[in-house]
Amino acid sequence: MRIQKTLARIHLAMNSDRGATAVEYGLIVSLIALVIIGAVFVLGGNLTGIFEDVSQGIAPRGATG
Repeated sequence: MRIQKTLARIHLAMNSDRGATAVEYGLIVSLIALVIIGAVFVLGGNLTGIFEDVSQGIAPRGATG
């Protein structure tokens, strides 16, 4: 009896699409993360210069630091 319940659970788990959907979402999230990391590495130096220009432009006159 217990073996039949276990086999029934295994059969249900193998026919379920929930696990596949979770894996697909995980792959999509990891791909998006890789694109963001790649963009940061490629544009990192340019962004630093842009932020420095902006910070100098909005700094009050005569301020030090």
